[in-house]
Order: sequence, then C-alpha cells, then structure tokens
Amino acid sequence: MRDLRKNPDTEDGHRMDPKGLGRLPSGSEVVIQLGRKLPDLLQSVKLKYVKLGYHYLIIHVMYLLIVPFCLVTFIEIGRLGQKDIGSCWKSLQYNLVNMLFCSGALVCCATLYFMSRPRPVYLIDFACYKPGDERKCPTEVFLDCSKRTGVFTDSSLDFQRKIAERSGLGQETYLPPVVFSDKPNPSMDQARQEAEMVMFGALDELFAKTGLRAKEIGILIVNCSLFVPTPSLSAMIVNHYEMRGNILTYNLGGMGCSAGVIAIDLAKDLLRVHRNSYALVVSMENITLNWYFGNSKSMLVSNCIFRMGGAAILLSNKHSEKSRAKYNLVHTVRTHKGAEDKSYQCVYQEEDDDHNIGVALSKDLMAMAGDALKTNITTLGPIILPLSEQILFFATLVARKLLKMKLKPYIPDFKQAVEHFCIHAGGRAVLDAMEKNLNLTSWHMEPARMTLHRFGNTSSSTLWYELAYTEAKGRVQKGDRVWQIAFGSGFKCNSAVWMALRYIPPPAQSPWSDCIHGYPTFQSSAFEQQLASVSS
Repeated sequence: MRDLRKNPDTEDGHRMDPKGLGRLPSGSEVVIQLGRKLPDLLQSVKLKYVKLGYHYLIIHVMYLLIVPFCLVTFIEIGRLGQKDIGSCWKSLQYNLVNMLFCSGALVCCATLYFMSRPRPVYLIDFACYKPGDERKCPTEVFLDCSKRTGVFTDSSLDFQRKIAERSGLGQETYLPPVVFSDKPNPSMDQARQEAEMVMFGALDELFAKTGLRAKEIGILIVNCSLFVPTPSLSAMIVNHYEMRGNILTYNLGGMGCSAGVIAIDLAKDLLRVHRNSYALVVSMENITLNWYFGNSKSMLVSNCIFRMGGAAILLSNKHSEKSRAKYNLVHTVRTHKGAEDKSYQCVYQEEDDDHNIGVALSKDLMAMAGDALKTNITTLGPIILPLSEQILFFATLVARKLLKMKLKPYIPDFKQAVEHFCIHAGGRAVLDAMEKNLNLTSWHMEPARMTLHRFGNTSSSTLWYELAYTEAKGRVQKGDRVWQIAFGSGFKCNSAVWMALRYIPPPAQSPWSDCIHGYPTFQSSAFEQQLASVSS
C-alpha cells in the first residue's frame, strides 16, 4: 500500500486533468479530455452483486412468497363448481376442527403479513437553503477573489480559470463571506456562522411550510462531512430551537457527498423502531474552514466546483401524515467500496507540501466511482426493474457468463421503473457518463445539470435541489418514482427510491421559484458546438 500522505499532485511530477480527474504531465496545457469518463457501468457485471440484489429482494419483500400462494389458491377455487363450493361450506359448518384450523391459519397468515410488512416512511416536505444575492459569486468574482489572496501562483490561477469556465457552473452560485475577503483568515467562529446561516435558513423555511413545532421532532440527524465542531451541529440545532430533552440526535461527519442518503437510511431504520415519530434530516457542507489556499492542482478542483448550500427534510411514520405527505420511501441501497485501497484513497483529505489542508482527488477517482455505481445499480436493479427487463438482463448475463456466448451486454431500461432521476451533480463528466450508461435522455438529466449550473456542487444536498427543480417544473405525478443516486469519499455509492403519493404542484416557496422560467438553460446549440469543438 502506498503512503497515504503523499501528495498525488507532486509525488510523480504530474498534475490533475480538470475534466477526467486524471493527472497530466508537468508543463503540458490543461485541456478537456472528454474521452476520460466513467467505465461502462454494465459491461462487466459481477454475478455476486446480482445475487445480492435478489437476496435483498427476498428478505425485504414478503409478497414474493405470499402473492404466488394466493394466486394458486384463487385459481384452484375458481376451478371448483357451485356444488363443490357448497359442499365445502357445509363441511366447514358442521366440522368444528376444520373451522378452527382454517380460522387459525387465516389469523396466523394475517399476523405474519402485518408483522413482517415494513412500516411506511413518509416524506412530508423538504426545504433547500437559498443564500442572499450578496453571496453570489460569478466566475470573474471568484477568480478575482483567488487572485487577491496572493497565495496562488499564475499557473494555479490559470488552472482555476479553466476549471471554472468548463465545470458546468453558472454565474449565480453562492460562496460564504470568507471567500470574498481581501485577506481571508478562516476561523471557527466564521465556520459556525456559515453553518447557522445554512441550517437555520433551511429549517425555518421547513417549519413554516409544515406548521410543525420544533418540540414535536423526535429524531434529528445532521450530516456535514468536513466541519465537525464541539458541541456538534445537531446540538447547535437543539439549542437554537429549544428542542425537547429526549430527542435522539445523530451527527454524521467525514462521509462525503453521499452522506445525505445515508442519513435518510438511518432515519428510515429509526422510524421503523420508534412509533408515531417525526425525523428531521439536515444535509449540508461547510466551506469556510475547507477552502484550499495552496497550489496543488488535485486540491484546487474542489475550490472551483463546491458551493454553499444545504437542505432540511421532514420524515414521519405517522399514518395521519400520509394525506399531506409528498413521498413514500420505497427502497434504500448502500454500497461501500472502502475495503479496496484505491477506492479508499481516491478522495483524501491531507496536507500539501506547504502544510495547507485540502481534499486531493486521485487519478483513479473516475474508475472507482464507476465501480461503486455499477455495484449499487446491479444490486438495486432486481428490486425496481419490471420482470420483463429482469428476464432479458438475466438471460443475457447467463449466456455470457456461463455459456460463454459472445453477446453484447443487455443494459436494462431503468426508465421503465423510474420516472425521475436525481443524480449527484458532482461534475459534468460524471453526469455525461451516467446519461450514456443508463440510456437516459437530456430530459431525465435536466435536474442534475441545471442544479450544477445554478447552485454548483453543494455536496450531499444537491439531490434535494434537483428534486426541488423537478417539482418546480410540475413534473411529479401521483405514483411517479424518483431515484436519488449519490456517491462520495470512501468510496461509497448510495441510492434512495421514493414514490409520489399525489400530484405535486409547483411550490410557492422553492430555491427555483424566481428563476425556473429561465430553465433549462445552456442547452443551446452554441454551447453544444463549443463542447464539440473542444472534443474534436
């Protein structure tokens, strides 16, 4: 195993490629390499993950056994004639043992069904924080602020300019006050102020939307990867809103951009244990203490794509909340590849040669992301795909793996199982690869691309800005399924599938309320022509 403290930008005289996140030889020009993408997610499917998906399905979905049994029973009853049914009824009427046996069997089956059936988890509503206009940071302002610090070399400034211009971010993303300072000196107090601004802003909006009082919350989960103060962020919320003393609080740190789905999964497990409860999930990232003031190219990428943002989500297991809830949580699937050294090291927080702390991105990042995504999708596929797609996929897989037939892998059509996709807006390269590998259309990718353009990469909360975009467009109909896909350091890939309980009209209050009429943007031919010319 290589030394985890080596700087991937300087250890072999190479620097990061801004598009593919690989490393370029020193002295070469920074260019976009569109060919450097995620590997095809379904070209080399491992049977163990297909098995894992079906194992998950059998354990968690009892109706796979109940439905065939009931179907056979009804078919047999349908074959009986009127006289046969009458004689059976008379036999049961005058046979106490048979009556007791049938009644007992019926009670046992009903008890088994209701005890094994998972309790529903409802998403009542959510809110995404939208900073004030004074926090907007266009590309030129961002570059000017970087230049005024006096710590970046001309080469680093040029690198940041090219990344910023080609990252897919627009001119209205947000950054905290420390970035705008002539001589920034990040402090714990400034970081706390940013955290309060984001968390309380999202929570105030959520409480206003739902009419819920803070003291009614029984479970609180906060995830923030890089800022873990003492007292914790969850304690900060409890103190500010004067929540009750027996509230269950959890603070998830260091878990990367996929921590939002991890928090949802944790809330789901807790709600299935604690009856009649409300769970509050707060997903955010803190930039103030994690702005990189060095010249390592692998660490400068995060300055160019990460932006200020956060979301608050209210969940409940109360049946009385179903009438006003937006979604029901259908599935969560979590994949962790941290046992493999390359996956563990591909996103790594460390110090550069000048002792500046930053998050280094390895040249293996794209490959490891593809592997994690492939594992997660292969596990989730048997759970959500219709039977016709599963048969085609499984038959092709058996023919290639067992019969050694030279067949092209069959890529299941996930659009038949899911209507809306919320893919973590980590960067344009990943979104391009997901669109290609899952055969998605630009319409399906629109929420992720527009979120990257309008708000940038807000880490674990990007999925909620994307869902807010979908709602603002009025696209969510009753029964629609929404697939949230997130991935982050570790390396982890996590999925959550929601089902809409009703038609969701465009909300009056949303981070997109004042600008949704202008989206989708940069889908024009001019932008695509520019991208094509760079590719060629």
